Amino acid sequence: MPFSHHSHSGQFCKHAKGTLEEVVLAAIKQGFRVYGLTEHVPRYSLDHLYPEEIEAGLSPVSLMKQFTDFLDEAHRLKSAYASQITLLVGLETEYITEDDLDMLSSILLEQSNRIEYIVGSVHHVHEIPIDFDRATFDDALRRFASTAEADTPRASHMDQFLSAYFDAQYTLLKRFRPEIIGHLDLCRLYNPRLRFAEYPNAYNRLERNISFAASYGALFEFNAAALRKGWDTCYPGRDVAELIHALGGRFTLSDDSHGPQGVGEKYPEMRDYLRGLRVSEIWFLSRPADGYVHHVFERGLAATRVGGEWWDDHFWECQSQTVQH
Repeated sequence: MPFSHHSHSGQFCKHAKGTLEEVVLAAIKQGFRVYGLTEHVPRYSLDHLYPEEIEAGLSPVSLMKQFTDFLDEAHRLKSAYASQITLLVGLETEYITEDDLDMLSSILLEQSNRIEYIVGSVHHVHEIPIDFDRATFDDALRRFASTAEADTPRASHMDQFLSAYFDAQYTLLKRFRPEIIGHLDLCRLYNPRLRFAEYPNAYNRLERNISFAASYGALFEFNAAALRKGWDTCYPGRDVAELIHALGGRFTLSDDSHGPQGVGEKYPEMRDYLRGLRVSEIWFLSRPADGYVHHVFERGLAATRVGGEWWDDHFWECQSQTVQH
């Protein structure tokens, strides 16, 4: 303790801020001991650039160069700051079409010695981004309503949408077995009070996904970004967190920072949320060479349980003081 497995910087992610080195320095200043650097994998079509002015002029070629530049810089920082912090170098997935998965396979093959782990995330349903803004999310949901029969209850439209999200997630899990499961319930970003148990088809798929990820030892992140976006919980919400626990899943922590200002943000609130859920075990990724041998993933990192009572780590006291000031 403490750690985060999911982060971004404005240097390599156009909707974030700051440089990657500034993110690392912020993590060191706050006392993080393990910090994961995980920029988004490149997108491969001009149609899939986000509808924001800051991505104007980008292309699949420039996004690929941006990603390889990220790997260069991440590994430089890993060496430069090795005496102060353990930096892990990974990536966050995109699954828009099957081409994205095929290209990710190519990247993992070509960069196998430089990508240490994967944050498995889904941000699109039927090629529409579902976390960009509410209007775009509503557009994605309308696609399901427009293809349904006129007398189909609206609830089933949502069930179809959620089911499509979890089906995409399952395809990603089966193919790549990501070490970290990113913001599992992002699909309800704009409906935080939604309960999956009310949507039978989606709930069955959610159970399937959690069971599969737990079967190979994946770590499910508690992601502080939901607190920054107005939720009163992290991702995942209480119902999903309880289901993960019931199905034998293991938890980790991520700030999902989008620049140095987001490093460790909302961690005290996340601690309180986890304590309210009575989460007694927290895990993190480490290198077997560091002496941790609990469970080793295919890409070589190990899953290690935090010893003792994780909530009593001195880090949390420092975080609370930082928030107060």
